[in-house]
Amino acid sequence: MLQVYDDNYFMRKALDEAQLAAESGEVPVGAVIVCNNHIIAKAHNQVETLNDITAHAEILAITAASNYLGNKFLDDCTLYVTLEPCPMCAGALKWSRIQRIVYGASDDKGGFMRYGKKMLHPQSKLEFGVMHEECGAILSAFFQARRIKI
Repeated sequence: MLQVYDDNYFMRKALDEAQLAAESGEVPVGAVIVCNNHIIAKAHNQVETLNDITAHAEILAITAASNYLGNKFLDDCTLYVTLEPCPMCAGALKWSRIQRIVYGASDDKGGFMRYGKKMLHPQSKLEFGVMHEECGAILSAFFQARRIKI
């Protein structure tokens, strides 16, 4: 059977990373960076684990991809992330010159889109809503479980 490498396939891989984050008590956000149809970096939130407010999935994935490529610019890469990036991550994505950003669930409170696409590099393409329900469900379940424990 021929494997189809499309946005849903790569977002599923990002969801796998989000699940790892949830299992370790982190906000379940996962990210993968793809270049030439190959995953070159994957990461999930590690803010609590690393005691580092900048340890968002996107930042960790950018660092891993840059190290893999030996280049600070990700011109030929696509980021798949389960949640709309925050302004900090959008800034890092801008400076990385990433070619394309695909996110699943929107973040009306903390996402960068409240400030507009202008936060990204002018040549970056943006797509959203890929597997929106699945991406939102893992976040909802995580926060619902936390409210019950409190």
